[in-house]
Amino acid sequence: MITETSSHYEHLEQMSVHDLLTNINQEDKTVPLAVEKAIPQIEALVTEIVKRMKEGGRLIYIGAGTSGRLGVVDASECPPTYGVPHDLVIGLMAGGDGAIRKAVEFAEDDIQQAWKDIAPYHPDSLDTVIGIAASGRTPYVIGGLNQAREAGLLTGCIVCNPGSAVAKAAEFPVEVVVGPEFVTGSTRMKAGTAQKLVLNMISTSVMIQLGRVKGNKMVDMQLTNIKLQDRAAKMVMSEINVSREEAEALLEQYGNVRGAIDNYKR
Repeated sequence: MITETSSHYEHLEQMSVHDLLTNINQEDKTVPLAVEKAIPQIEALVTEIVKRMKEGGRLIYIGAGTSGRLGVVDASECPPTYGVPHDLVIGLMAGGDGAIRKAVEFAEDDIQQAWKDIAPYHPDSLDTVIGIAASGRTPYVIGGLNQAREAGLLTGCIVCNPGSAVAKAAEFPVEVVVGPEFVTGSTRMKAGTAQKLVLNMISTSVMIQLGRVKGNKMVDMQLTNIKLQDRAAKMVMSEINVSREEAEALLEQYGNVRGAIDNYKR
């Protein structure tokens, strides 16, 4: 359990604010290098996810605590960013939505609950379940992956210890070994950062492969605030060389950047 081993630093309470921040930053710098080593595993998982999602499959994250919250965040950002349905990428966590804000005691210890949480979505063999667990030993995640695999779903995971029970339960494990935390066992730090980076890589790569990006632009993003409306107008102006007024009119008519560009009549 590398994530539980003692910090490289002692007497944290005696450090100055400057030293605390500097040392935390030194530890954080190691995370992208650990993620880089896992790219072949991430690539294998993404490749299989894309195959299934092109045929109508969905992506489901399961986790507990920080890991669960990170999955929920990643899933919740896909609809506004890429204009996909809210049930295409699903984030589930031990203890339910209430646990996003307040920890639910012992929720992660129920080995049956993850599959019960997935069941209302009527999962099938085109779907993918990714278990997220820094320790790699969370019963909620292990049970969910085992039952998903038995039901014929694709399974993957993101863990921060090698050779874990979660990794053994997944067909496509991603193991990002970031080492001891600055505060011993506080896996919301480096492990959480690694999980966030990997989730970004997975969902972004999948959405690009599904055609949800044109060039380098989020052409299907939802125009839900002034900032995004402004960004969309600039995209349209740049792509088809029209005035601001014309761009805004096209966006109002078609609802997103893709529609405005594809339907523009020169």
